[in-house]
Amino acid sequence: MELFSILGGLALFIFGMNNLTDGLKGCAGDSLRRILARATRNRLSGLGLGTALGFLVQSSAATVMLVGFINAGLMTLGESVPVMLGANIGTTLSMQLISFKLADYCFVAITLGVLLHIVSPQMQIKQAGKALLGFGLLFLGMSTMSAAIAPHRDAFVPLFEQINGATPGGLIRGILLATAVTGIIQSSGAMIGMSFALIQAGVITDLSGVFPILIGANIGTCATALLGSIGTHIEARRSAVSHLLFNIFGGVLAALAAPLFYRWIPLLPGDLVHQAANANMIKMAIAALIVLPFAPLHAALVRKLIPSKRMAPQPSFLDETRIPTPEQALHAAMRELQRTVNICRESLALNRALLDAPDARTVRAVFQNEKTVDAIKLAFRDYLALITSRFLSRRQAVLVQHLDRCIVEIERIGDHLKVLCKLDAKLRPYIGHAFFLSCRRQIEELYAQIGVILGNLSISLDPEHENYEAFAEKILAARADYVQKSAAAKDLITGQVGRNDLPPLLGIYLNETIMTFDKIAKHCKAIAGAQKKPFFWLKHSRLDRLADEYTEQKILKELDAGEYLDTL
Repeated sequence: MELFSILGGLALFIFGMNNLTDGLKGCAGDSLRRILARATRNRLSGLGLGTALGFLVQSSAATVMLVGFINAGLMTLGESVPVMLGANIGTTLSMQLISFKLADYCFVAITLGVLLHIVSPQMQIKQAGKALLGFGLLFLGMSTMSAAIAPHRDAFVPLFEQINGATPGGLIRGILLATAVTGIIQSSGAMIGMSFALIQAGVITDLSGVFPILIGANIGTCATALLGSIGTHIEARRSAVSHLLFNIFGGVLAALAAPLFYRWIPLLPGDLVHQAANANMIKMAIAALIVLPFAPLHAALVRKLIPSKRMAPQPSFLDETRIPTPEQALHAAMRELQRTVNICRESLALNRALLDAPDARTVRAVFQNEKTVDAIKLAFRDYLALITSRFLSRRQAVLVQHLDRCIVEIERIGDHLKVLCKLDAKLRPYIGHAFFLSCRRQIEELYAQIGVILGNLSISLDPEHENYEAFAEKILAARADYVQKSAAAKDLITGQVGRNDLPPLLGIYLNETIMTFDKIAKHCKAIAGAQKKPFFWLKHSRLDRLADEYTEQKILKELDAGEYLDTL
């Protein structure tokens, strides 16, 4: 029973930490994404914002977010390094919070957290309740582990003597064991929390006994980002490796300096749990401050260690330095729409390839592209909001509305392409049969026609041309051809099912596939419709024209007076 008490306490701790993280993320909302977006301005701001991010969501989760941003082209590997360093420091700060003896108040936190989460109608308060619940469960789990271990501390002592950092061999064994366990449970916080419970139970009695666990926990947590980078572009995978290399460097540095930590950290006030939290924070801060000035060299080293012939994703065009010149910012936004459509075209080609041969990497690429399009949509709408903070002409103000609709339609196209990928798997068992040949020709023809529509859509979003209406007509014409082919394919499948030439379930899957194509074509039509509206064009003579900032309060005051909207 004691074993289950220990495991149950660990499960409570991990569950509590996950709830605490999810709740804090929910409270922060879109601000976490904006923190990342603004963290690229310079190394110090990246370090500071990364620290805030790591405190809220832990370094492994923050690094997974960085991997997604890099995969979407919204951040480069070099820009991510300071944020990654800060995220690691932020995680140690959250461990400082856990080091306080608050177990006596855990049930108060749990009760209040549940009440807030259930009763409050406001989402942010509900998320705050979830965070408070997680906070209480975290301490309940730690006290449960301590209580279960304490009566049997003598049985644990021989094991922890083998991984005691007082000797070089024990230090290495302790680091390796903690790395392996943390890699399995994928939570440095849980591993460090477990070590705190062992201290409270009297199993670990000095800093040398816990120091190897702290080092190994920080290395093992990199497994989360490494797994999260599977199927992403090479630069995103390099970001996960960058996180691992930094923590290995920090671990080696801390191991070499272990005697200094054992000598000086106990001089700080607080019990052994606080000393462990202090040692964890100090070693991470020192390593981060050493690497920060050499962030570009760190990124270059990672690229050298992880070479690739594949090109990195095309970087985002959403450059905030263009905001003071709204026409340039709108030009960049149009480029970003075109880039996003090209990601969708890549997913379409990948889905078509799945008809020939199933491939797990291809499926992962489609799913990653869908996540990329989602991330671009959120960043794009933030960028449009920044544009509206400037004094806009009537055309610019209306064009912003059209562009907002376009990104929403493109994001839905990305969703449907993910659905197509799932439908490809349903069609897989039938592909080798003779009765599927005629259906396959129809599906391939629809793939080709959707490819034509998306190709025309990509060309139409090039901001360098001036006749958007003409390009919109090409999209609509290609869509009209598609409608005819779609209707013919549906009639063919219905007829074959009616003659028992096709299994009825296959008929359902084929119709789902065609309806998904229909939805993609419909969203393209909606974008073409926006392009045919008045004011959907760029004025190249205005590219260098600056615009003053304009607050929403001022807009509301002057809107009725007719002073807000400029002339064309």
